[in-house]
Amino acid sequence: MQPSDLRVGVEGNHIVVTMPGTSFRTSFFKIADESRLVESPAMSVEKGTPSDKRKSFEALAWEVATAKARELGWIV
Repeated sequence: MQPSDLRVGVEGNHIVVTMPGTSFRTSFFKIADESRLVESPAMSVEKGTPSDKRKSFEALAWEVATAKARELGWIV
């Protein structure tokens, strides 16, 4: 799994990360008056997904969401 396998978008105050062709989806938001992202508690992955694949998705999603937040000026 590579960062280029993921799609990143902005929906309101959330950065949404998905993996096309799967049900993998998570989102992140910035806490007001803080310079950090927080992952939303609702992550969607396919039932029966091995934990190593889920962890890989989660780590890459964090990486691309952080890059997007910096691009948007949400965090430094």
